[in-house]
Amino acid sequence: MQFIQEEIQVGTEPSAKLNGFLIDNSQEIDPNRQRPAIVICPGGGYAYTSDREAEPVALAMLAAGFQAFVLRYSVAPVRYPVALHQLAKSVAFIRDNAQKLHVDPDKIVVAGFSAGGHLAACLGVFWHTATLADIGLTPAQMQPNGLFLGYPVITTGQYGHQESFENLLGPDSEKLDQLSLEQQVNSNVPETFIWHTGSDHVVPMENSLLFVQALRKQGISFEYHVFPEGKHGASLANSEVNRNPEDNRPEVAIWPTLFKTWVHNRI
Repeated sequence: MQFIQEEIQVGTEPSAKLNGFLIDNSQEIDPNRQRPAIVICPGGGYAYTSDREAEPVALAMLAAGFQAFVLRYSVAPVRYPVALHQLAKSVAFIRDNAQKLHVDPDKIVVAGFSAGGHLAACLGVFWHTATLADIGLTPAQMQPNGLFLGYPVITTGQYGHQESFENLLGPDSEKLDQLSLEQQVNSNVPETFIWHTGSDHVVPMENSLLFVQALRKQGISFEYHVFPEGKHGASLANSEVNRNPEDNRPEVAIWPTLFKTWVHNRI
């Protein structure tokens, strides 16, 4: 395994760190193998990036055969759209260096949990639009080939996690409608794998349901899992991320296997 760290800089904006966990190619097995890549955006309400949804998830994805990257993006007091620019630049970096990183440039999945899910979904809906037209990248460089959303923040409406949007926007409430992503889904959003728990009272499952309903209206393929029980921030839902054994949920912890199958079949 190789570990890389890349400083992600967009113009004069604050920088972010992209940490890569990479499987080396074997001369004996397949020296030219290209693997799917996953770019993980941890949650944290746009106030911090959670360790529980970062390296442990990357290592699980590495074990599943992905080249895994964790983006430690900028959070409050840094405001929108800096983190979105950093994510777009991260995808472009991986695609532009696909050969060196042993990545299939047509199989880059952008992933996020909670507020990180909002960030990932932002790239999914805005990658081809004027929102990202001025950061020196072409749409093809920053296009995600798939989305993974774990208990994502989506809506600014009734079921929204207001603290996330306060951290993301500060006093600028004029962008709230623009960032209610169920209203922004369009035909260019990539296929999506999405999961939530029905007992999540921090970011209710209506967030993911609204996004799925919007995908369905656009005719975009998705796989959607709702697990009955599990706290918000479940991450891997196992002892790798939980200090309290009561938070381990084997029925939720199967999501990496479901996701791997989905990528194999759909991306």
